[in-house]
Amino acid sequence: MATSTSTTGTAADPAQQPVRRRRSWRRLPVVHQLRQSVGLQRGMLVAGLALTAVFVLAAIFAPLLAPYGYGQLRGPHGEFGAQDHPSGAHWLGTTVGGFDVFSRVIYGSRTALLVIVVAVALSMTIGVLVGLVSGYFGGWLDRVLVVIADAIYAFPSLLLAIVMAIVISGGQSSLVGGILAAAISVTVVFIPQYFRVIRAEAVRIKAEAFVESARVIGASNWRIMVRHVLRNSTRTLPLILTLNASESILTLAGLGFLGFGIQPTSAAEWGFDLNRSVGDVTSGIWWTSIFPGLAIVLTVLGLTLVGESLNDLADPRLRTRRRAADVPPPAGAVEPGGVLVTDGVQS
Repeated sequence: MATSTSTTGTAADPAQQPVRRRRSWRRLPVVHQLRQSVGLQRGMLVAGLALTAVFVLAAIFAPLLAPYGYGQLRGPHGEFGAQDHPSGAHWLGTTVGGFDVFSRVIYGSRTALLVIVVAVALSMTIGVLVGLVSGYFGGWLDRVLVVIADAIYAFPSLLLAIVMAIVISGGQSSLVGGILAAAISVTVVFIPQYFRVIRAEAVRIKAEAFVESARVIGASNWRIMVRHVLRNSTRTLPLILTLNASESILTLAGLGFLGFGIQPTSAAEWGFDLNRSVGDVTSGIWWTSIFPGLAIVLTVLGLTLVGESLNDLADPRLRTRRRAADVPPPAGAVEPGGVLVTDGVQS
């Protein structure tokens, strides 16, 4: 009997397992922020997530969504016409080179997503590592790295992207060369942002009591940096990531528009299509430019809305203020210019 009583006390209650799963599901990053948001802030976050989801899904399922290839010039009924109006065969018309506009817009999302992934991954890895080392050790190394980061941050991002595109691929970029040119140029520009954030957090956290305790018990510098300082320094990185993702798309589009992007036979790129459609606008051919332009605007808008909403949610003052505005005033409270009501009697 005693054994039976002790085992029932430690056994897990099956009824609590769905509750735990529900709670763990609610703690997911995007779900947690969505439940915290209210009012206009929630609308901005939902709109940004919807636009971003459309962009990501289009990039992933591009071969299934696009009726033709990004460089395809012939169909079952022969060659495509140049600058054809939108029709059943070509939903968004064709370009001056005879490419299907809808297919190139869909495949352009895949090129943009690849640039975002490569650029953000490189800049975050290098910026976080350098900022952690600089903030933790300090001294002359910290001063040198801060000067270098400030010098890099002073360069115009698009000018640096053009230089990197010429150095890497001579301005005639293949898919890999164009992605690397845009990603590396964006990486160099974004490294100081991650560096500054992580360095400031590392300087603050290394003076905390738990870090001193870990140092006293003999923990190595590497263990303290990774397990204590780094784990408490990355709370603002998702905000910077979303804003940098939109800047990556603009940089890639700028390279393509200026003629230093990816060639149309290597991959689809929105900026390059805009460059080729400049002459069409004056001739009344609007479909070759408006759809790549809308793709850039909507994608950047979605990522920016997500980043700004997360930035507001990370500020406890804004979150508390918005939640307090939704709470009705208690009975007997006096509003400016209002009437005091107590137990149903006006005074």
